[in-house]
Amino acid sequence: VADALSERVRQDRKWGEQNHDPFTYLAILMEEVGETSQAALEARFGKGTIEHLREEAVQVAAVALALVECIDRAKWTWTK
Repeated sequence: VADALSERVRQDRKWGEQNHDPFTYLAILMEEVGETSQAALEARFGKGTIEHLREEAVQVAAVALALVECIDRAKWTWTK
Protein backbone atom coordinates (compact mmCIF):
# COMPACT_ATOMS: atom_id res chain seq x y z
CA VAL A 1 0.00 0.00 0.00
CA ALA A 2 2.83 2.38 0.86
CA ASP A 3 4.38 1.79 -2.56
CA ALA A 4 1.08 2.50 -4.31
CA LEU A 5 0.72 5.75 -2.38
CA SER A 6 4.30 6.70 -3.26
CA GLU A 7 3.54 5.96 -6.91
CA ARG A 8 0.52 8.28 -6.69
CA VAL A 9 2.79 11.07 -5.45
CA ARG A 10 5.21 10.38 -8.32
CA GLN A 11 2.36 10.46 -10.85
CA ASP A 12 1.03 13.75 -9.49
CA ARG A 13 4.50 15.29 -9.67
CA LYS A 14 4.91 14.11 -13.24
CA TRP A 15 1.42 14.88 -14.60
CA GLY A 16 -0.15 17.25 -12.08
CA GLU A 17 -3.71 16.77 -10.89
CA GLN A 18 -5.60 14.75 -13.49
CA ASN A 19 -9.37 14.90 -13.79
CA HIS A 20 -10.20 12.50 -16.61
CA ASP A 21 -13.67 11.10 -17.08
CA PRO A 22 -14.15 7.54 -15.76
CA PHE A 23 -13.89 5.93 -19.19
CA THR A 24 -10.54 7.57 -19.85
CA TYR A 25 -9.30 6.39 -16.46
CA LEU A 26 -10.49 2.87 -17.25
CA ALA A 27 -8.55 2.94 -20.52
CA ILE A 28 -5.42 4.05 -18.65
CA LEU A 29 -6.02 1.37 -16.01
CA MET A 30 -6.45 -1.35 -18.62
CA GLU A 31 -3.21 -0.31 -20.30
CA GLU A 32 -1.48 -0.74 -16.95
CA VAL A 33 -3.20 -4.11 -16.44
CA GLY A 34 -1.90 -5.17 -19.85
CA GLU A 35 1.64 -4.24 -18.85
CA THR A 36 1.18 -6.22 -15.63
CA SER A 37 -0.03 -9.23 -17.62
CA GLN A 38 3.00 -9.00 -19.87
CA ALA A 39 5.31 -8.79 -16.85
CA ALA A 40 3.59 -11.85 -15.34
CA LEU A 41 4.13 -13.85 -18.51
CA GLU A 42 7.74 -12.75 -18.72
CA ALA A 43 8.33 -13.69 -15.08
CA ARG A 44 6.61 -17.05 -15.58
CA PHE A 45 8.66 -17.99 -18.61
CA GLY A 46 12.04 -16.72 -17.43
CA LYS A 47 12.32 -13.50 -19.44
CA GLY A 48 11.39 -11.15 -16.63
CA THR A 49 11.57 -10.74 -12.89
CA ILE A 50 9.06 -10.91 -10.10
CA GLU A 51 10.30 -7.46 -9.06
CA HIS A 52 9.19 -6.01 -12.40
CA LEU A 53 5.82 -7.74 -12.03
CA ARG A 54 5.46 -6.11 -8.61
CA GLU A 55 6.35 -2.68 -10.03
CA GLU A 56 3.63 -3.02 -12.65
CA ALA A 57 1.09 -4.19 -10.04
CA VAL A 58 1.89 -1.14 -7.92
CA GLN A 59 1.17 1.05 -10.94
CA VAL A 60 -2.20 -0.67 -11.41
CA ALA A 61 -3.05 0.06 -7.78
CA ALA A 62 -1.93 3.67 -8.12
CA VAL A 63 -4.03 4.30 -11.22
CA ALA A 64 -7.07 2.76 -9.50
CA LEU A 65 -6.48 5.13 -6.59
CA ALA A 66 -6.17 8.04 -9.01
CA LEU A 67 -9.61 7.18 -10.41
CA VAL A 68 -11.10 7.16 -6.91
CA GLU A 69 -9.41 10.47 -6.07
CA CYS A 70 -10.75 12.01 -9.28
CA ILE A 71 -14.30 10.83 -8.58
CA ASP A 72 -14.06 12.26 -5.06
CA ARG A 73 -12.83 15.64 -6.38
CA ALA A 74 -15.84 15.77 -8.75
CA LYS A 75 -13.99 18.06 -11.17
CA TRP A 76 -14.20 15.86 -14.27
CA THR A 77 -16.75 16.26 -17.04
CA TRP A 78 -17.98 13.92 -19.73
CA THR A 79 -16.22 14.62 -22.99
CA LYS A 80 -17.92 14.40 -26.36
